Amino acid sequence: MLYKTLSAAVYGIDANIIEVEVDVSGIKTQEDHFHTVGLPDAAVRESRDRVRSALKNCGYDIPPTQITINLAPADIRKEGSGFDLPMALGILGAYGGLNKKEIPDALFVGELSLDGGLRGVRGALPIAIEARRSRVQRLVVPEVNAREAAMVGGVDVYPVKSLLDVIHFINSGNGVSRLQVDRDQLLSEAQHFHADFKDVRGQQTAKRALEVACAGGHNILMIGPPGSGKTMLAKRMPTILPPFTFEEALETTKIHSVAGVLDARAGLVGMRPFRAPHHTISDAGLIGGGAVPRPGEVSLAHNGVLFLDELPEFPRNVLEVMRQPLEDGTVCIARAAMSLTFPARFMLAAAMNPCPCGFHNDRTRECHCTPPMIQRYISKISGPLLDRVDIHIDVPAVNYKEMRSATEPESSAKILERVIRARDIQLARFSHSAERPSEKSAEKPGERPAEKSSAKSGREKIFCNAQMPPQMIRKFCQLSADCEHLLERAMAQQGLSARAHDRILKVARTIADLDGFAQLEPKHIAEAIQYRTLDRTFWALKL
Repeated sequence: MLYKTLSAAVYGIDANIIEVEVDVSGIKTQEDHFHTVGLPDAAVRESRDRVRSALKNCGYDIPPTQITINLAPADIRKEGSGFDLPMALGILGAYGGLNKKEIPDALFVGELSLDGGLRGVRGALPIAIEARRSRVQRLVVPEVNAREAAMVGGVDVYPVKSLLDVIHFINSGNGVSRLQVDRDQLLSEAQHFHADFKDVRGQQTAKRALEVACAGGHNILMIGPPGSGKTMLAKRMPTILPPFTFEEALETTKIHSVAGVLDARAGLVGMRPFRAPHHTISDAGLIGGGAVPRPGEVSLAHNGVLFLDELPEFPRNVLEVMRQPLEDGTVCIARAAMSLTFPARFMLAAAMNPCPCGFHNDRTRECHCTPPMIQRYISKISGPLLDRVDIHIDVPAVNYKEMRSATEPESSAKILERVIRARDIQLARFSHSAERPSEKSAEKPGERPAEKSSAKSGREKIFCNAQMPPQMIRKFCQLSADCEHLLERAMAQQGLSARAHDRILKVARTIADLDGFAQLEPKHIAEAIQYRTLDRTFWALKL
């Protein structure tokens, strides 16, 4: 007898509907003949032992017969243990243990324990999104995955604890209630920070640079001696980034769900990610990879911050693979059997010492490094990578008076107000630019500029100054004669590249937005130029 159920398989950060076909012959055999076809991996092939034990311990003794399970479409590789539940249901249905002849309106996913309990699986959120897209009405998932799956509207999510719960639910329709969550409330509750910029004493110049970086989405590199507060400053960057929209939170949660790092109790990534990998990480760990590619740290930092401490200590090949995601906002991983693209639009925050000992140009401690040693140390970071970092800022050691000052430092909330104001100016600018005269329409109540711009089909979404393409730079960063002269002189003196030229204009545009200026002025250009202190030609002249 043949019985069919629906399940799903995750590929990259998306899912595909898989039809699980179970055929049971009525002929008893001396040996157990349990075959799974349809390009299953080792975890899927091993499911036969878990399924048999789970059915037996739930009171269903399956006789030794010929059982063939086909996972269709058969030309796509299946991986993971999430097919255990639909396989067990298919076997029960084929033997007549289920009241319904078929279940076309429900999708099942879950790993079985030997006693019939259900364990969580990776990728419940993209599976729920695919179920909604395919108009599958009901989604049955393990209880630990239910909250993340319920974030997707348009599909009914039923959390279950065991195989028996699923059987009773199918046969009687009782015993399992649909899970409903308040998505807005959950997102609001998740946006809570334990760090604040008011904890940081001194470092006003560095704080200003971080404010500019967060206001425009710019990459930043902090250079300073050990103990100057570089890591402390970087960890507080998410507190001054604009709050997640629900769409951003869903996109980020999707990546974390596939990678298996999502907190099941939360069900949603409500705060912008802050990822800080150690400098011993491999290129595959940073970018992603594997036989079946999985997201790396750059994708886990999507819509958030990737912090690389002790930047020159990272292997050069690891740093160089970041060029594509820094430029394109995506990572493409190609294998012989498949090619997957992961989103990776993040802010890069990096920190480094000015020399191997860390005390070059320090006012209180002597540096013992020779100029060639310092040059070799700086040369570990390639020029093309430095060009992709918009802001380079010196972070000197904090003196005693600043540490013991009675003046209360500015809080993250106050800085965030200015950042959000600047971001709103940018969103309005880019949304008006995206509209053609014939496309202008009445603004809907409560509609944000970002939502209007994202509605344009076939157009890349631009949310901040750092994402401006060259044509927008020419349009929104027009220079007066004084600004032209100032920038030309800086380009000649520091030997800046064309990419550095564009970065300076983007940063200057952000500084002007923070100050509320519609046009760029020389002071904005001058401040942006000061944030290019680590360009390679400048260092060569300095040393």
